Amino acid sequence: MTAIEAVSLRTILDSRGNPTIEADVWVEGGFGRAAAPSGASTGAHEAVVRQPQEAVPYAYTRVIPDLIGLDATRQVTFDHILHEIDGTGNFAEIGANVAVALSLANAKAAASALGVELYSYLGGVFSDETPLPLGNVIGGGAHAPGATDIQEFLVVPTGASSTAEAVFTNAAIHKEVKKLLTSRDIPCGKGDEGAWAPRITDSEALNLISLAIDTVTDETGVTIGIGLDVAASELWNGERYAYRDRTRSTEDQIAYIADLVDEFGLVYVEDPLFEEDFEGFATLTDQISDTCLICGDDIFVTNPERIQMGVDRGSASAVLIKPNQIGTLTDTFEAIRLAHSYGLQTVMSHRSGETTDTTIAHLAVAFGCVYLKCGIVGGERIAKLNELIRISENFA
Repeated sequence: MTAIEAVSLRTILDSRGNPTIEADVWVEGGFGRAAAPSGASTGAHEAVVRQPQEAVPYAYTRVIPDLIGLDATRQVTFDHILHEIDGTGNFAEIGANVAVALSLANAKAAASALGVELYSYLGGVFSDETPLPLGNVIGGGAHAPGATDIQEFLVVPTGASSTAEAVFTNAAIHKEVKKLLTSRDIPCGKGDEGAWAPRITDSEALNLISLAIDTVTDETGVTIGIGLDVAASELWNGERYAYRDRTRSTEDQIAYIADLVDEFGLVYVEDPLFEEDFEGFATLTDQISDTCLICGDDIFVTNPERIQMGVDRGSASAVLIKPNQIGTLTDTFEAIRLAHSYGLQTVMSHRSGETTDTTIAHLAVAFGCVYLKCGIVGGERIAKLNELIRISENFA
């Protein structure tokens, strides 16, 4: 009933206008489609991406023939075969973009054939809560060169009473920030993820967001927290953290982030230090994790081995989850399972180069992630947010 009958791949556009890979999987009575995203600031230990013009022909000759006839509900077997065909350990042969598109499309085909939603198929009867949306309001760094040094200034509506209220609260903050920028005659476009990208300092960005939150909270009654994705590996020059107006040593960087957490009541900080600095992460986590979630992205890259390294050192209180960093749904689940087994929170995340694929909304629900980080505006971002609203209606 769920044997794979056909598989196809195509090259489509992502949100930056770059080519990416989309996979279709057909089974008897079911169909699944998924697309691979891409990142601008990527971790050094991520699985390897191949250019679509090379990866797609390779997959048609070396990968897809071995998938026909497999039972789509045997996800672990499906993903194991992808690893066996690849043979490199990091998908350098197949391409992680091919692997993740095929893996997710297969799971969606299986869910379709069984007549259930993907989140329910993967998470079972205990998938009954939706994560809070974590959205990017002001951006710079690799997403918008020339704007802020810190890559993402985030908001999360911690006091929202429903998923819909949470999503619309973030949108209200995004609009209010634009009003504040306009009133100050600060021109700005948008970065890769739809966040405003003004030429202002990091401190000015935090103050503007604080003002916007005050206004929106007064209007809605919803409590809203502030977060950062520092993307510190992009600032690290091999010796110090190079900001626009100064450089900071590791000790200075830790003190700087701790001061920001205290001054602005930050509830979330991602990648505050260079991706190899497990000890620095541990020092900061020890200082502020009682009040602020310290989340690792580039340091962990959704890789169980690196997550274990972080656990052994106490390097974070949360793990960012990006399926394309590791290549398959099974590997993604193992990373989440490991993090949760040690009491770490998980945050399901988009990439800066995205498509209208909504799979990560289902994964965030299925796997019990505390946040879904997927932006606030832009078609490829709101597709995921709107899907989260739809899913939440099943729990009302």
